[in-house]
Amino acid sequence: MIVYQANKSQFISDVFTNDIENIVLDNVRRKLNRGAGPSEIKSWANSLQFMDRIMRDEGIPSDCGIAIEYQIPQTGKRIDFIISGQDDSNRDSVMLIELKQWSQASLTNKDSIIETFVGGRIGEHPHPSYQAWSYATLLRGFNEVVYTEDIQLYPCAYLHNYTEDDVIRNECYSEYIQKAPVFLKSDALKLSEFIKKHIRYGDRSNILYRIENGKIRPSKMLADSVSKMLKGNQEFVMIDDQKVIYENALSLASRASETNKQVLIVQGGPGTGKSVVAINLLVELTRKGLLAKYVSKNAAPRAVYESKLKGNITGVEIRNFFSGSGAFIDCEENQFDALIIDEAHRLNKFSGLYGNQGENQIKEIINAAKFSVFFIDEDQRVTLKDIGRKEEIEIWANRARATVTELELTSQFRCNGSDGYLAWLDNVLQIRETANTDLFDVDYDFKIVDTPNQLRDLIFEKNKINNKSRLVSGYCWKWPSKKNPMAYDIIFPEYDFKMKWNLTEEGSKWIISPDSVNQIGCIHTCQGLEVDYIGVIIGEDLIVRNNMVITDASKRASSDNSVKGYKNLLKENPDQAKASLDLIIKNTYRTLMTRGMKGCYIYCVDKETAAYFKQQFSSNS
Repeated sequence: MIVYQANKSQFISDVFTNDIENIVLDNVRRKLNRGAGPSEIKSWANSLQFMDRIMRDEGIPSDCGIAIEYQIPQTGKRIDFIISGQDDSNRDSVMLIELKQWSQASLTNKDSIIETFVGGRIGEHPHPSYQAWSYATLLRGFNEVVYTEDIQLYPCAYLHNYTEDDVIRNECYSEYIQKAPVFLKSDALKLSEFIKKHIRYGDRSNILYRIENGKIRPSKMLADSVSKMLKGNQEFVMIDDQKVIYENALSLASRASETNKQVLIVQGGPGTGKSVVAINLLVELTRKGLLAKYVSKNAAPRAVYESKLKGNITGVEIRNFFSGSGAFIDCEENQFDALIIDEAHRLNKFSGLYGNQGENQIKEIINAAKFSVFFIDEDQRVTLKDIGRKEEIEIWANRARATVTELELTSQFRCNGSDGYLAWLDNVLQIRETANTDLFDVDYDFKIVDTPNQLRDLIFEKNKINNKSRLVSGYCWKWPSKKNPMAYDIIFPEYDFKMKWNLTEEGSKWIISPDSVNQIGCIHTCQGLEVDYIGVIIGEDLIVRNNMVITDASKRASSDNSVKGYKNLLKENPDQAKASLDLIIKNTYRTLMTRGMKGCYIYCVDKETAAYFKQQFSSNS
């Protein structure tokens, strides 16, 4: 959607009236149904005055197109300023200009990231050249008009308050500056020349209208590139009922339409291959020319699968195939051909950083897609906010008049293919009573160790094989190392043991980062993912007394959002709150203890709890 659209002459006239920022604001209110803060309005007033001076160059055609604040579909990102016209060869050409009011910045050691003062504080932000280039890359990869009609895109950045220094054009940003030049305060004439080089004639073919109304779907080249990444990758080969689910999903997707919405609910426990099917569906539906996205509440699965599928594709392009679950609040109905929701049990009612946006994520996802598939395991709901239950999905599907299909993944490919281990774990954690009271004849490496040092050493040794062993823990320790790199988080003085939670530098790819075995992960960085061997520290939020498993949310760290608000819930409805908290804590450890494909080793902080696990395990012999 384009907020403001005119030709050069009209734009100059609107600026001349000293009212351009209010014209843009009125359009924002009317088209985007939102307002704008004082700083955003001021930025329009300032930056557009500078662009007015540039556009007054008589060599820039008066009938070239001008667009302000073009919102790139599916992203929420907006291109500040666009100029459209034809070049020397009469090819449709578009300039994408990222406008900044920055006056200074600092280098970082991160690719394309720069530090500067924005929004009242200093923070990390993408380099303006990277921003402009990334927006052009999205349009080339996903706007059908741009890639089929060969519209030429020329991104750049204009920092009209910035004086030349050794930061903004530093060599470390040269890769992106070459793709999208950056113009500074003293470069007004150079920017004019850059525009005139590519926009020689006015917009004779309604380029801006065509781009705004272009169908959003990945280009064939992009779809083929993603598809190639799966071929020959054993990690994504589908087996048994995974293939059955996959083919059924493709069939439903082919039948889905605006008047025939389809919802597929796939239930499956840990290691049944939900994510394998989800990624295969994303790739195949994309290859078929459908607009599809992989969706998850947690960032970790998205980051890991983005990394595995990236290949030679740019990060900007591959990220556009993935989305958080709160991204569909303002989506048009049936905007997507398919949405594939992995770890759907983790969906929340509300969205946004403060949980105050939207109505219901399940409703919004079903509304946004002709076909939506939800992969769920209700035993992996691990926070008070998780609402992803089969019944909840059915309620919203029925309200949307969608046809609901239910299927199940049953074949176990984690925990050495052992359903027996999962059933034994449910019994031991007292989630449900099962007939599996021992691990007799179960080919799975399970150990209880006496010290955290033993646990660490076992995982370190296993990790030498292929870097697929990790340490995780219940969230019973605060995270001081997040702000103080010299601090440690999980400390056992009596064992001279100290380690840190997963580093922020690793981001959501902690589980596959080469050195992350030296840190301890939590439920949020490993759920939906797997390793060969997992080492689990069971904290004081789960203890055993007289052979009864007892959970205690008060032992969780105050920074743990999984049980945030539990004290109020205990006051309002004690019985229900206790039952919910008990299930969440047990589910958390069940999930942690099923991340290992070949083995799980545990250390219990509480001695009686350790004795209980040893007793349950020793009954095998």
